[in-house]
Amino acid sequence: MKYHILLIFSIFTSSLLAQSSWSSLDNAPVNANGTRFDDVFFINSELGWIANGANGNVFKTIDGGENWTEVLNEADISANVYYRNIEFFNENIGIVTSLSGLHFKTTDGGITWSPITFPNNPTAICGLSQASETTMYGCGAYNEPAFILKTTDTGDTWSYTDLSTLANALVEMLFLNELVGYAAGKNDSGGVILKTTDGGLTWTQIYNSNIAGEYVWKLQLVNDNPNVLFGSIESVPMQQGKVIKSFDAGATWESKDCPIRPIQALGFETPQRGWVGGHIGNLYETNDGGDTWTDLGFGTNANRIFFVGNTAYCSGATILKLTETLSIPNNNLESRKDLKVVISPMPITDKLNFSIEYPETDNAIIELYDHQGRRVEKLTRESLVSKGVKDYSFNFNHAAGLYFLSIQHNTGRQSIQFIKK
Repeated sequence: MKYHILLIFSIFTSSLLAQSSWSSLDNAPVNANGTRFDDVFFINSELGWIANGANGNVFKTIDGGENWTEVLNEADISANVYYRNIEFFNENIGIVTSLSGLHFKTTDGGITWSPITFPNNPTAICGLSQASETTMYGCGAYNEPAFILKTTDTGDTWSYTDLSTLANALVEMLFLNELVGYAAGKNDSGGVILKTTDGGLTWTQIYNSNIAGEYVWKLQLVNDNPNVLFGSIESVPMQQGKVIKSFDAGATWESKDCPIRPIQALGFETPQRGWVGGHIGNLYETNDGGDTWTDLGFGTNANRIFFVGNTAYCSGATILKLTETLSIPNNNLESRKDLKVVISPMPITDKLNFSIEYPETDNAIIELYDHQGRRVEKLTRESLVSKGVKDYSFNFNHAAGLYFLSIQHNTGRQSIQFIKK
């Protein structure tokens, strides 16, 4: 009996030790000023690229992240740029899009890049998804409007579809093939997911969070099963972040609360085991499909978890890798910095006056919420072409009480509490 107990214990212990875990890539590029790597894309477990947002550069690895080479820098194009998404058709042809009106294509794996001119000249493109060897879709933007881009010739030419009747902002694309795909973002009612089955000719809403101001920020297909979909909800002030999941290709959805309010990054290894992260805080892990969550104590400022085979990479303040090698990730990283916002005078009366210091060019959606996290109104949509302090003043004809000013911008979402007397 003792032998059998020891054998069972040994097998159990071995399975625990073999479970995949996150590790730091010691030679990953270093972020500065609390910025992050907005996106990561790998062709296979060894060959991949990462795009840094505010620092405006792209790096490439050919050895699974052990070493990185910078292949694009904003100095190369003599402009300030915030890279948002990167996606490749194959080891040579790839696309990188930005929130700054500058978008590029490479045909040699990133050695050289050429500008892309999209129809309607969208400033911000927030999502990309390859659908086949020649077809890719894109969408934008978190700061409005809602549109779909499509190429069928590896990015040489693109079409543009206005989706403003179904959404007012789109941030994520996920295509299963050339015909079937999803787009996620928000409309006036809440965080929204749209689905197409005809290559983007028509779209149908299949999910709405029904809380105005929320976004569906990320989508994931789990284990390449076309029926198992997960999504992350970036919440509004005073509301819980949520993970949503569907086991019938989006026909029905289940929602699970999560301790992180502004959830962005999402990655599930199985329908039970997965991780979420965001601008604020660390990665959280669940092993029961989202019923309970554990703060891992690392993984700050996460925006994308990308699975390739049995390996995954997480882009955020640094780059993490999910492997079966147990190690302690490095969390000695500078936290994301909020914009400096000053509301004056406080409390307010009939005017809401405030200033925002923008350290870089930026985009912003500024909204007003009440003390229960219900959206009252959108105050303004901004595209800042230069850094510096900008002053705002709005008539405030709302009842006395507690309110929140919500600012969604390139490097985060933040809320500032104030009182009207």
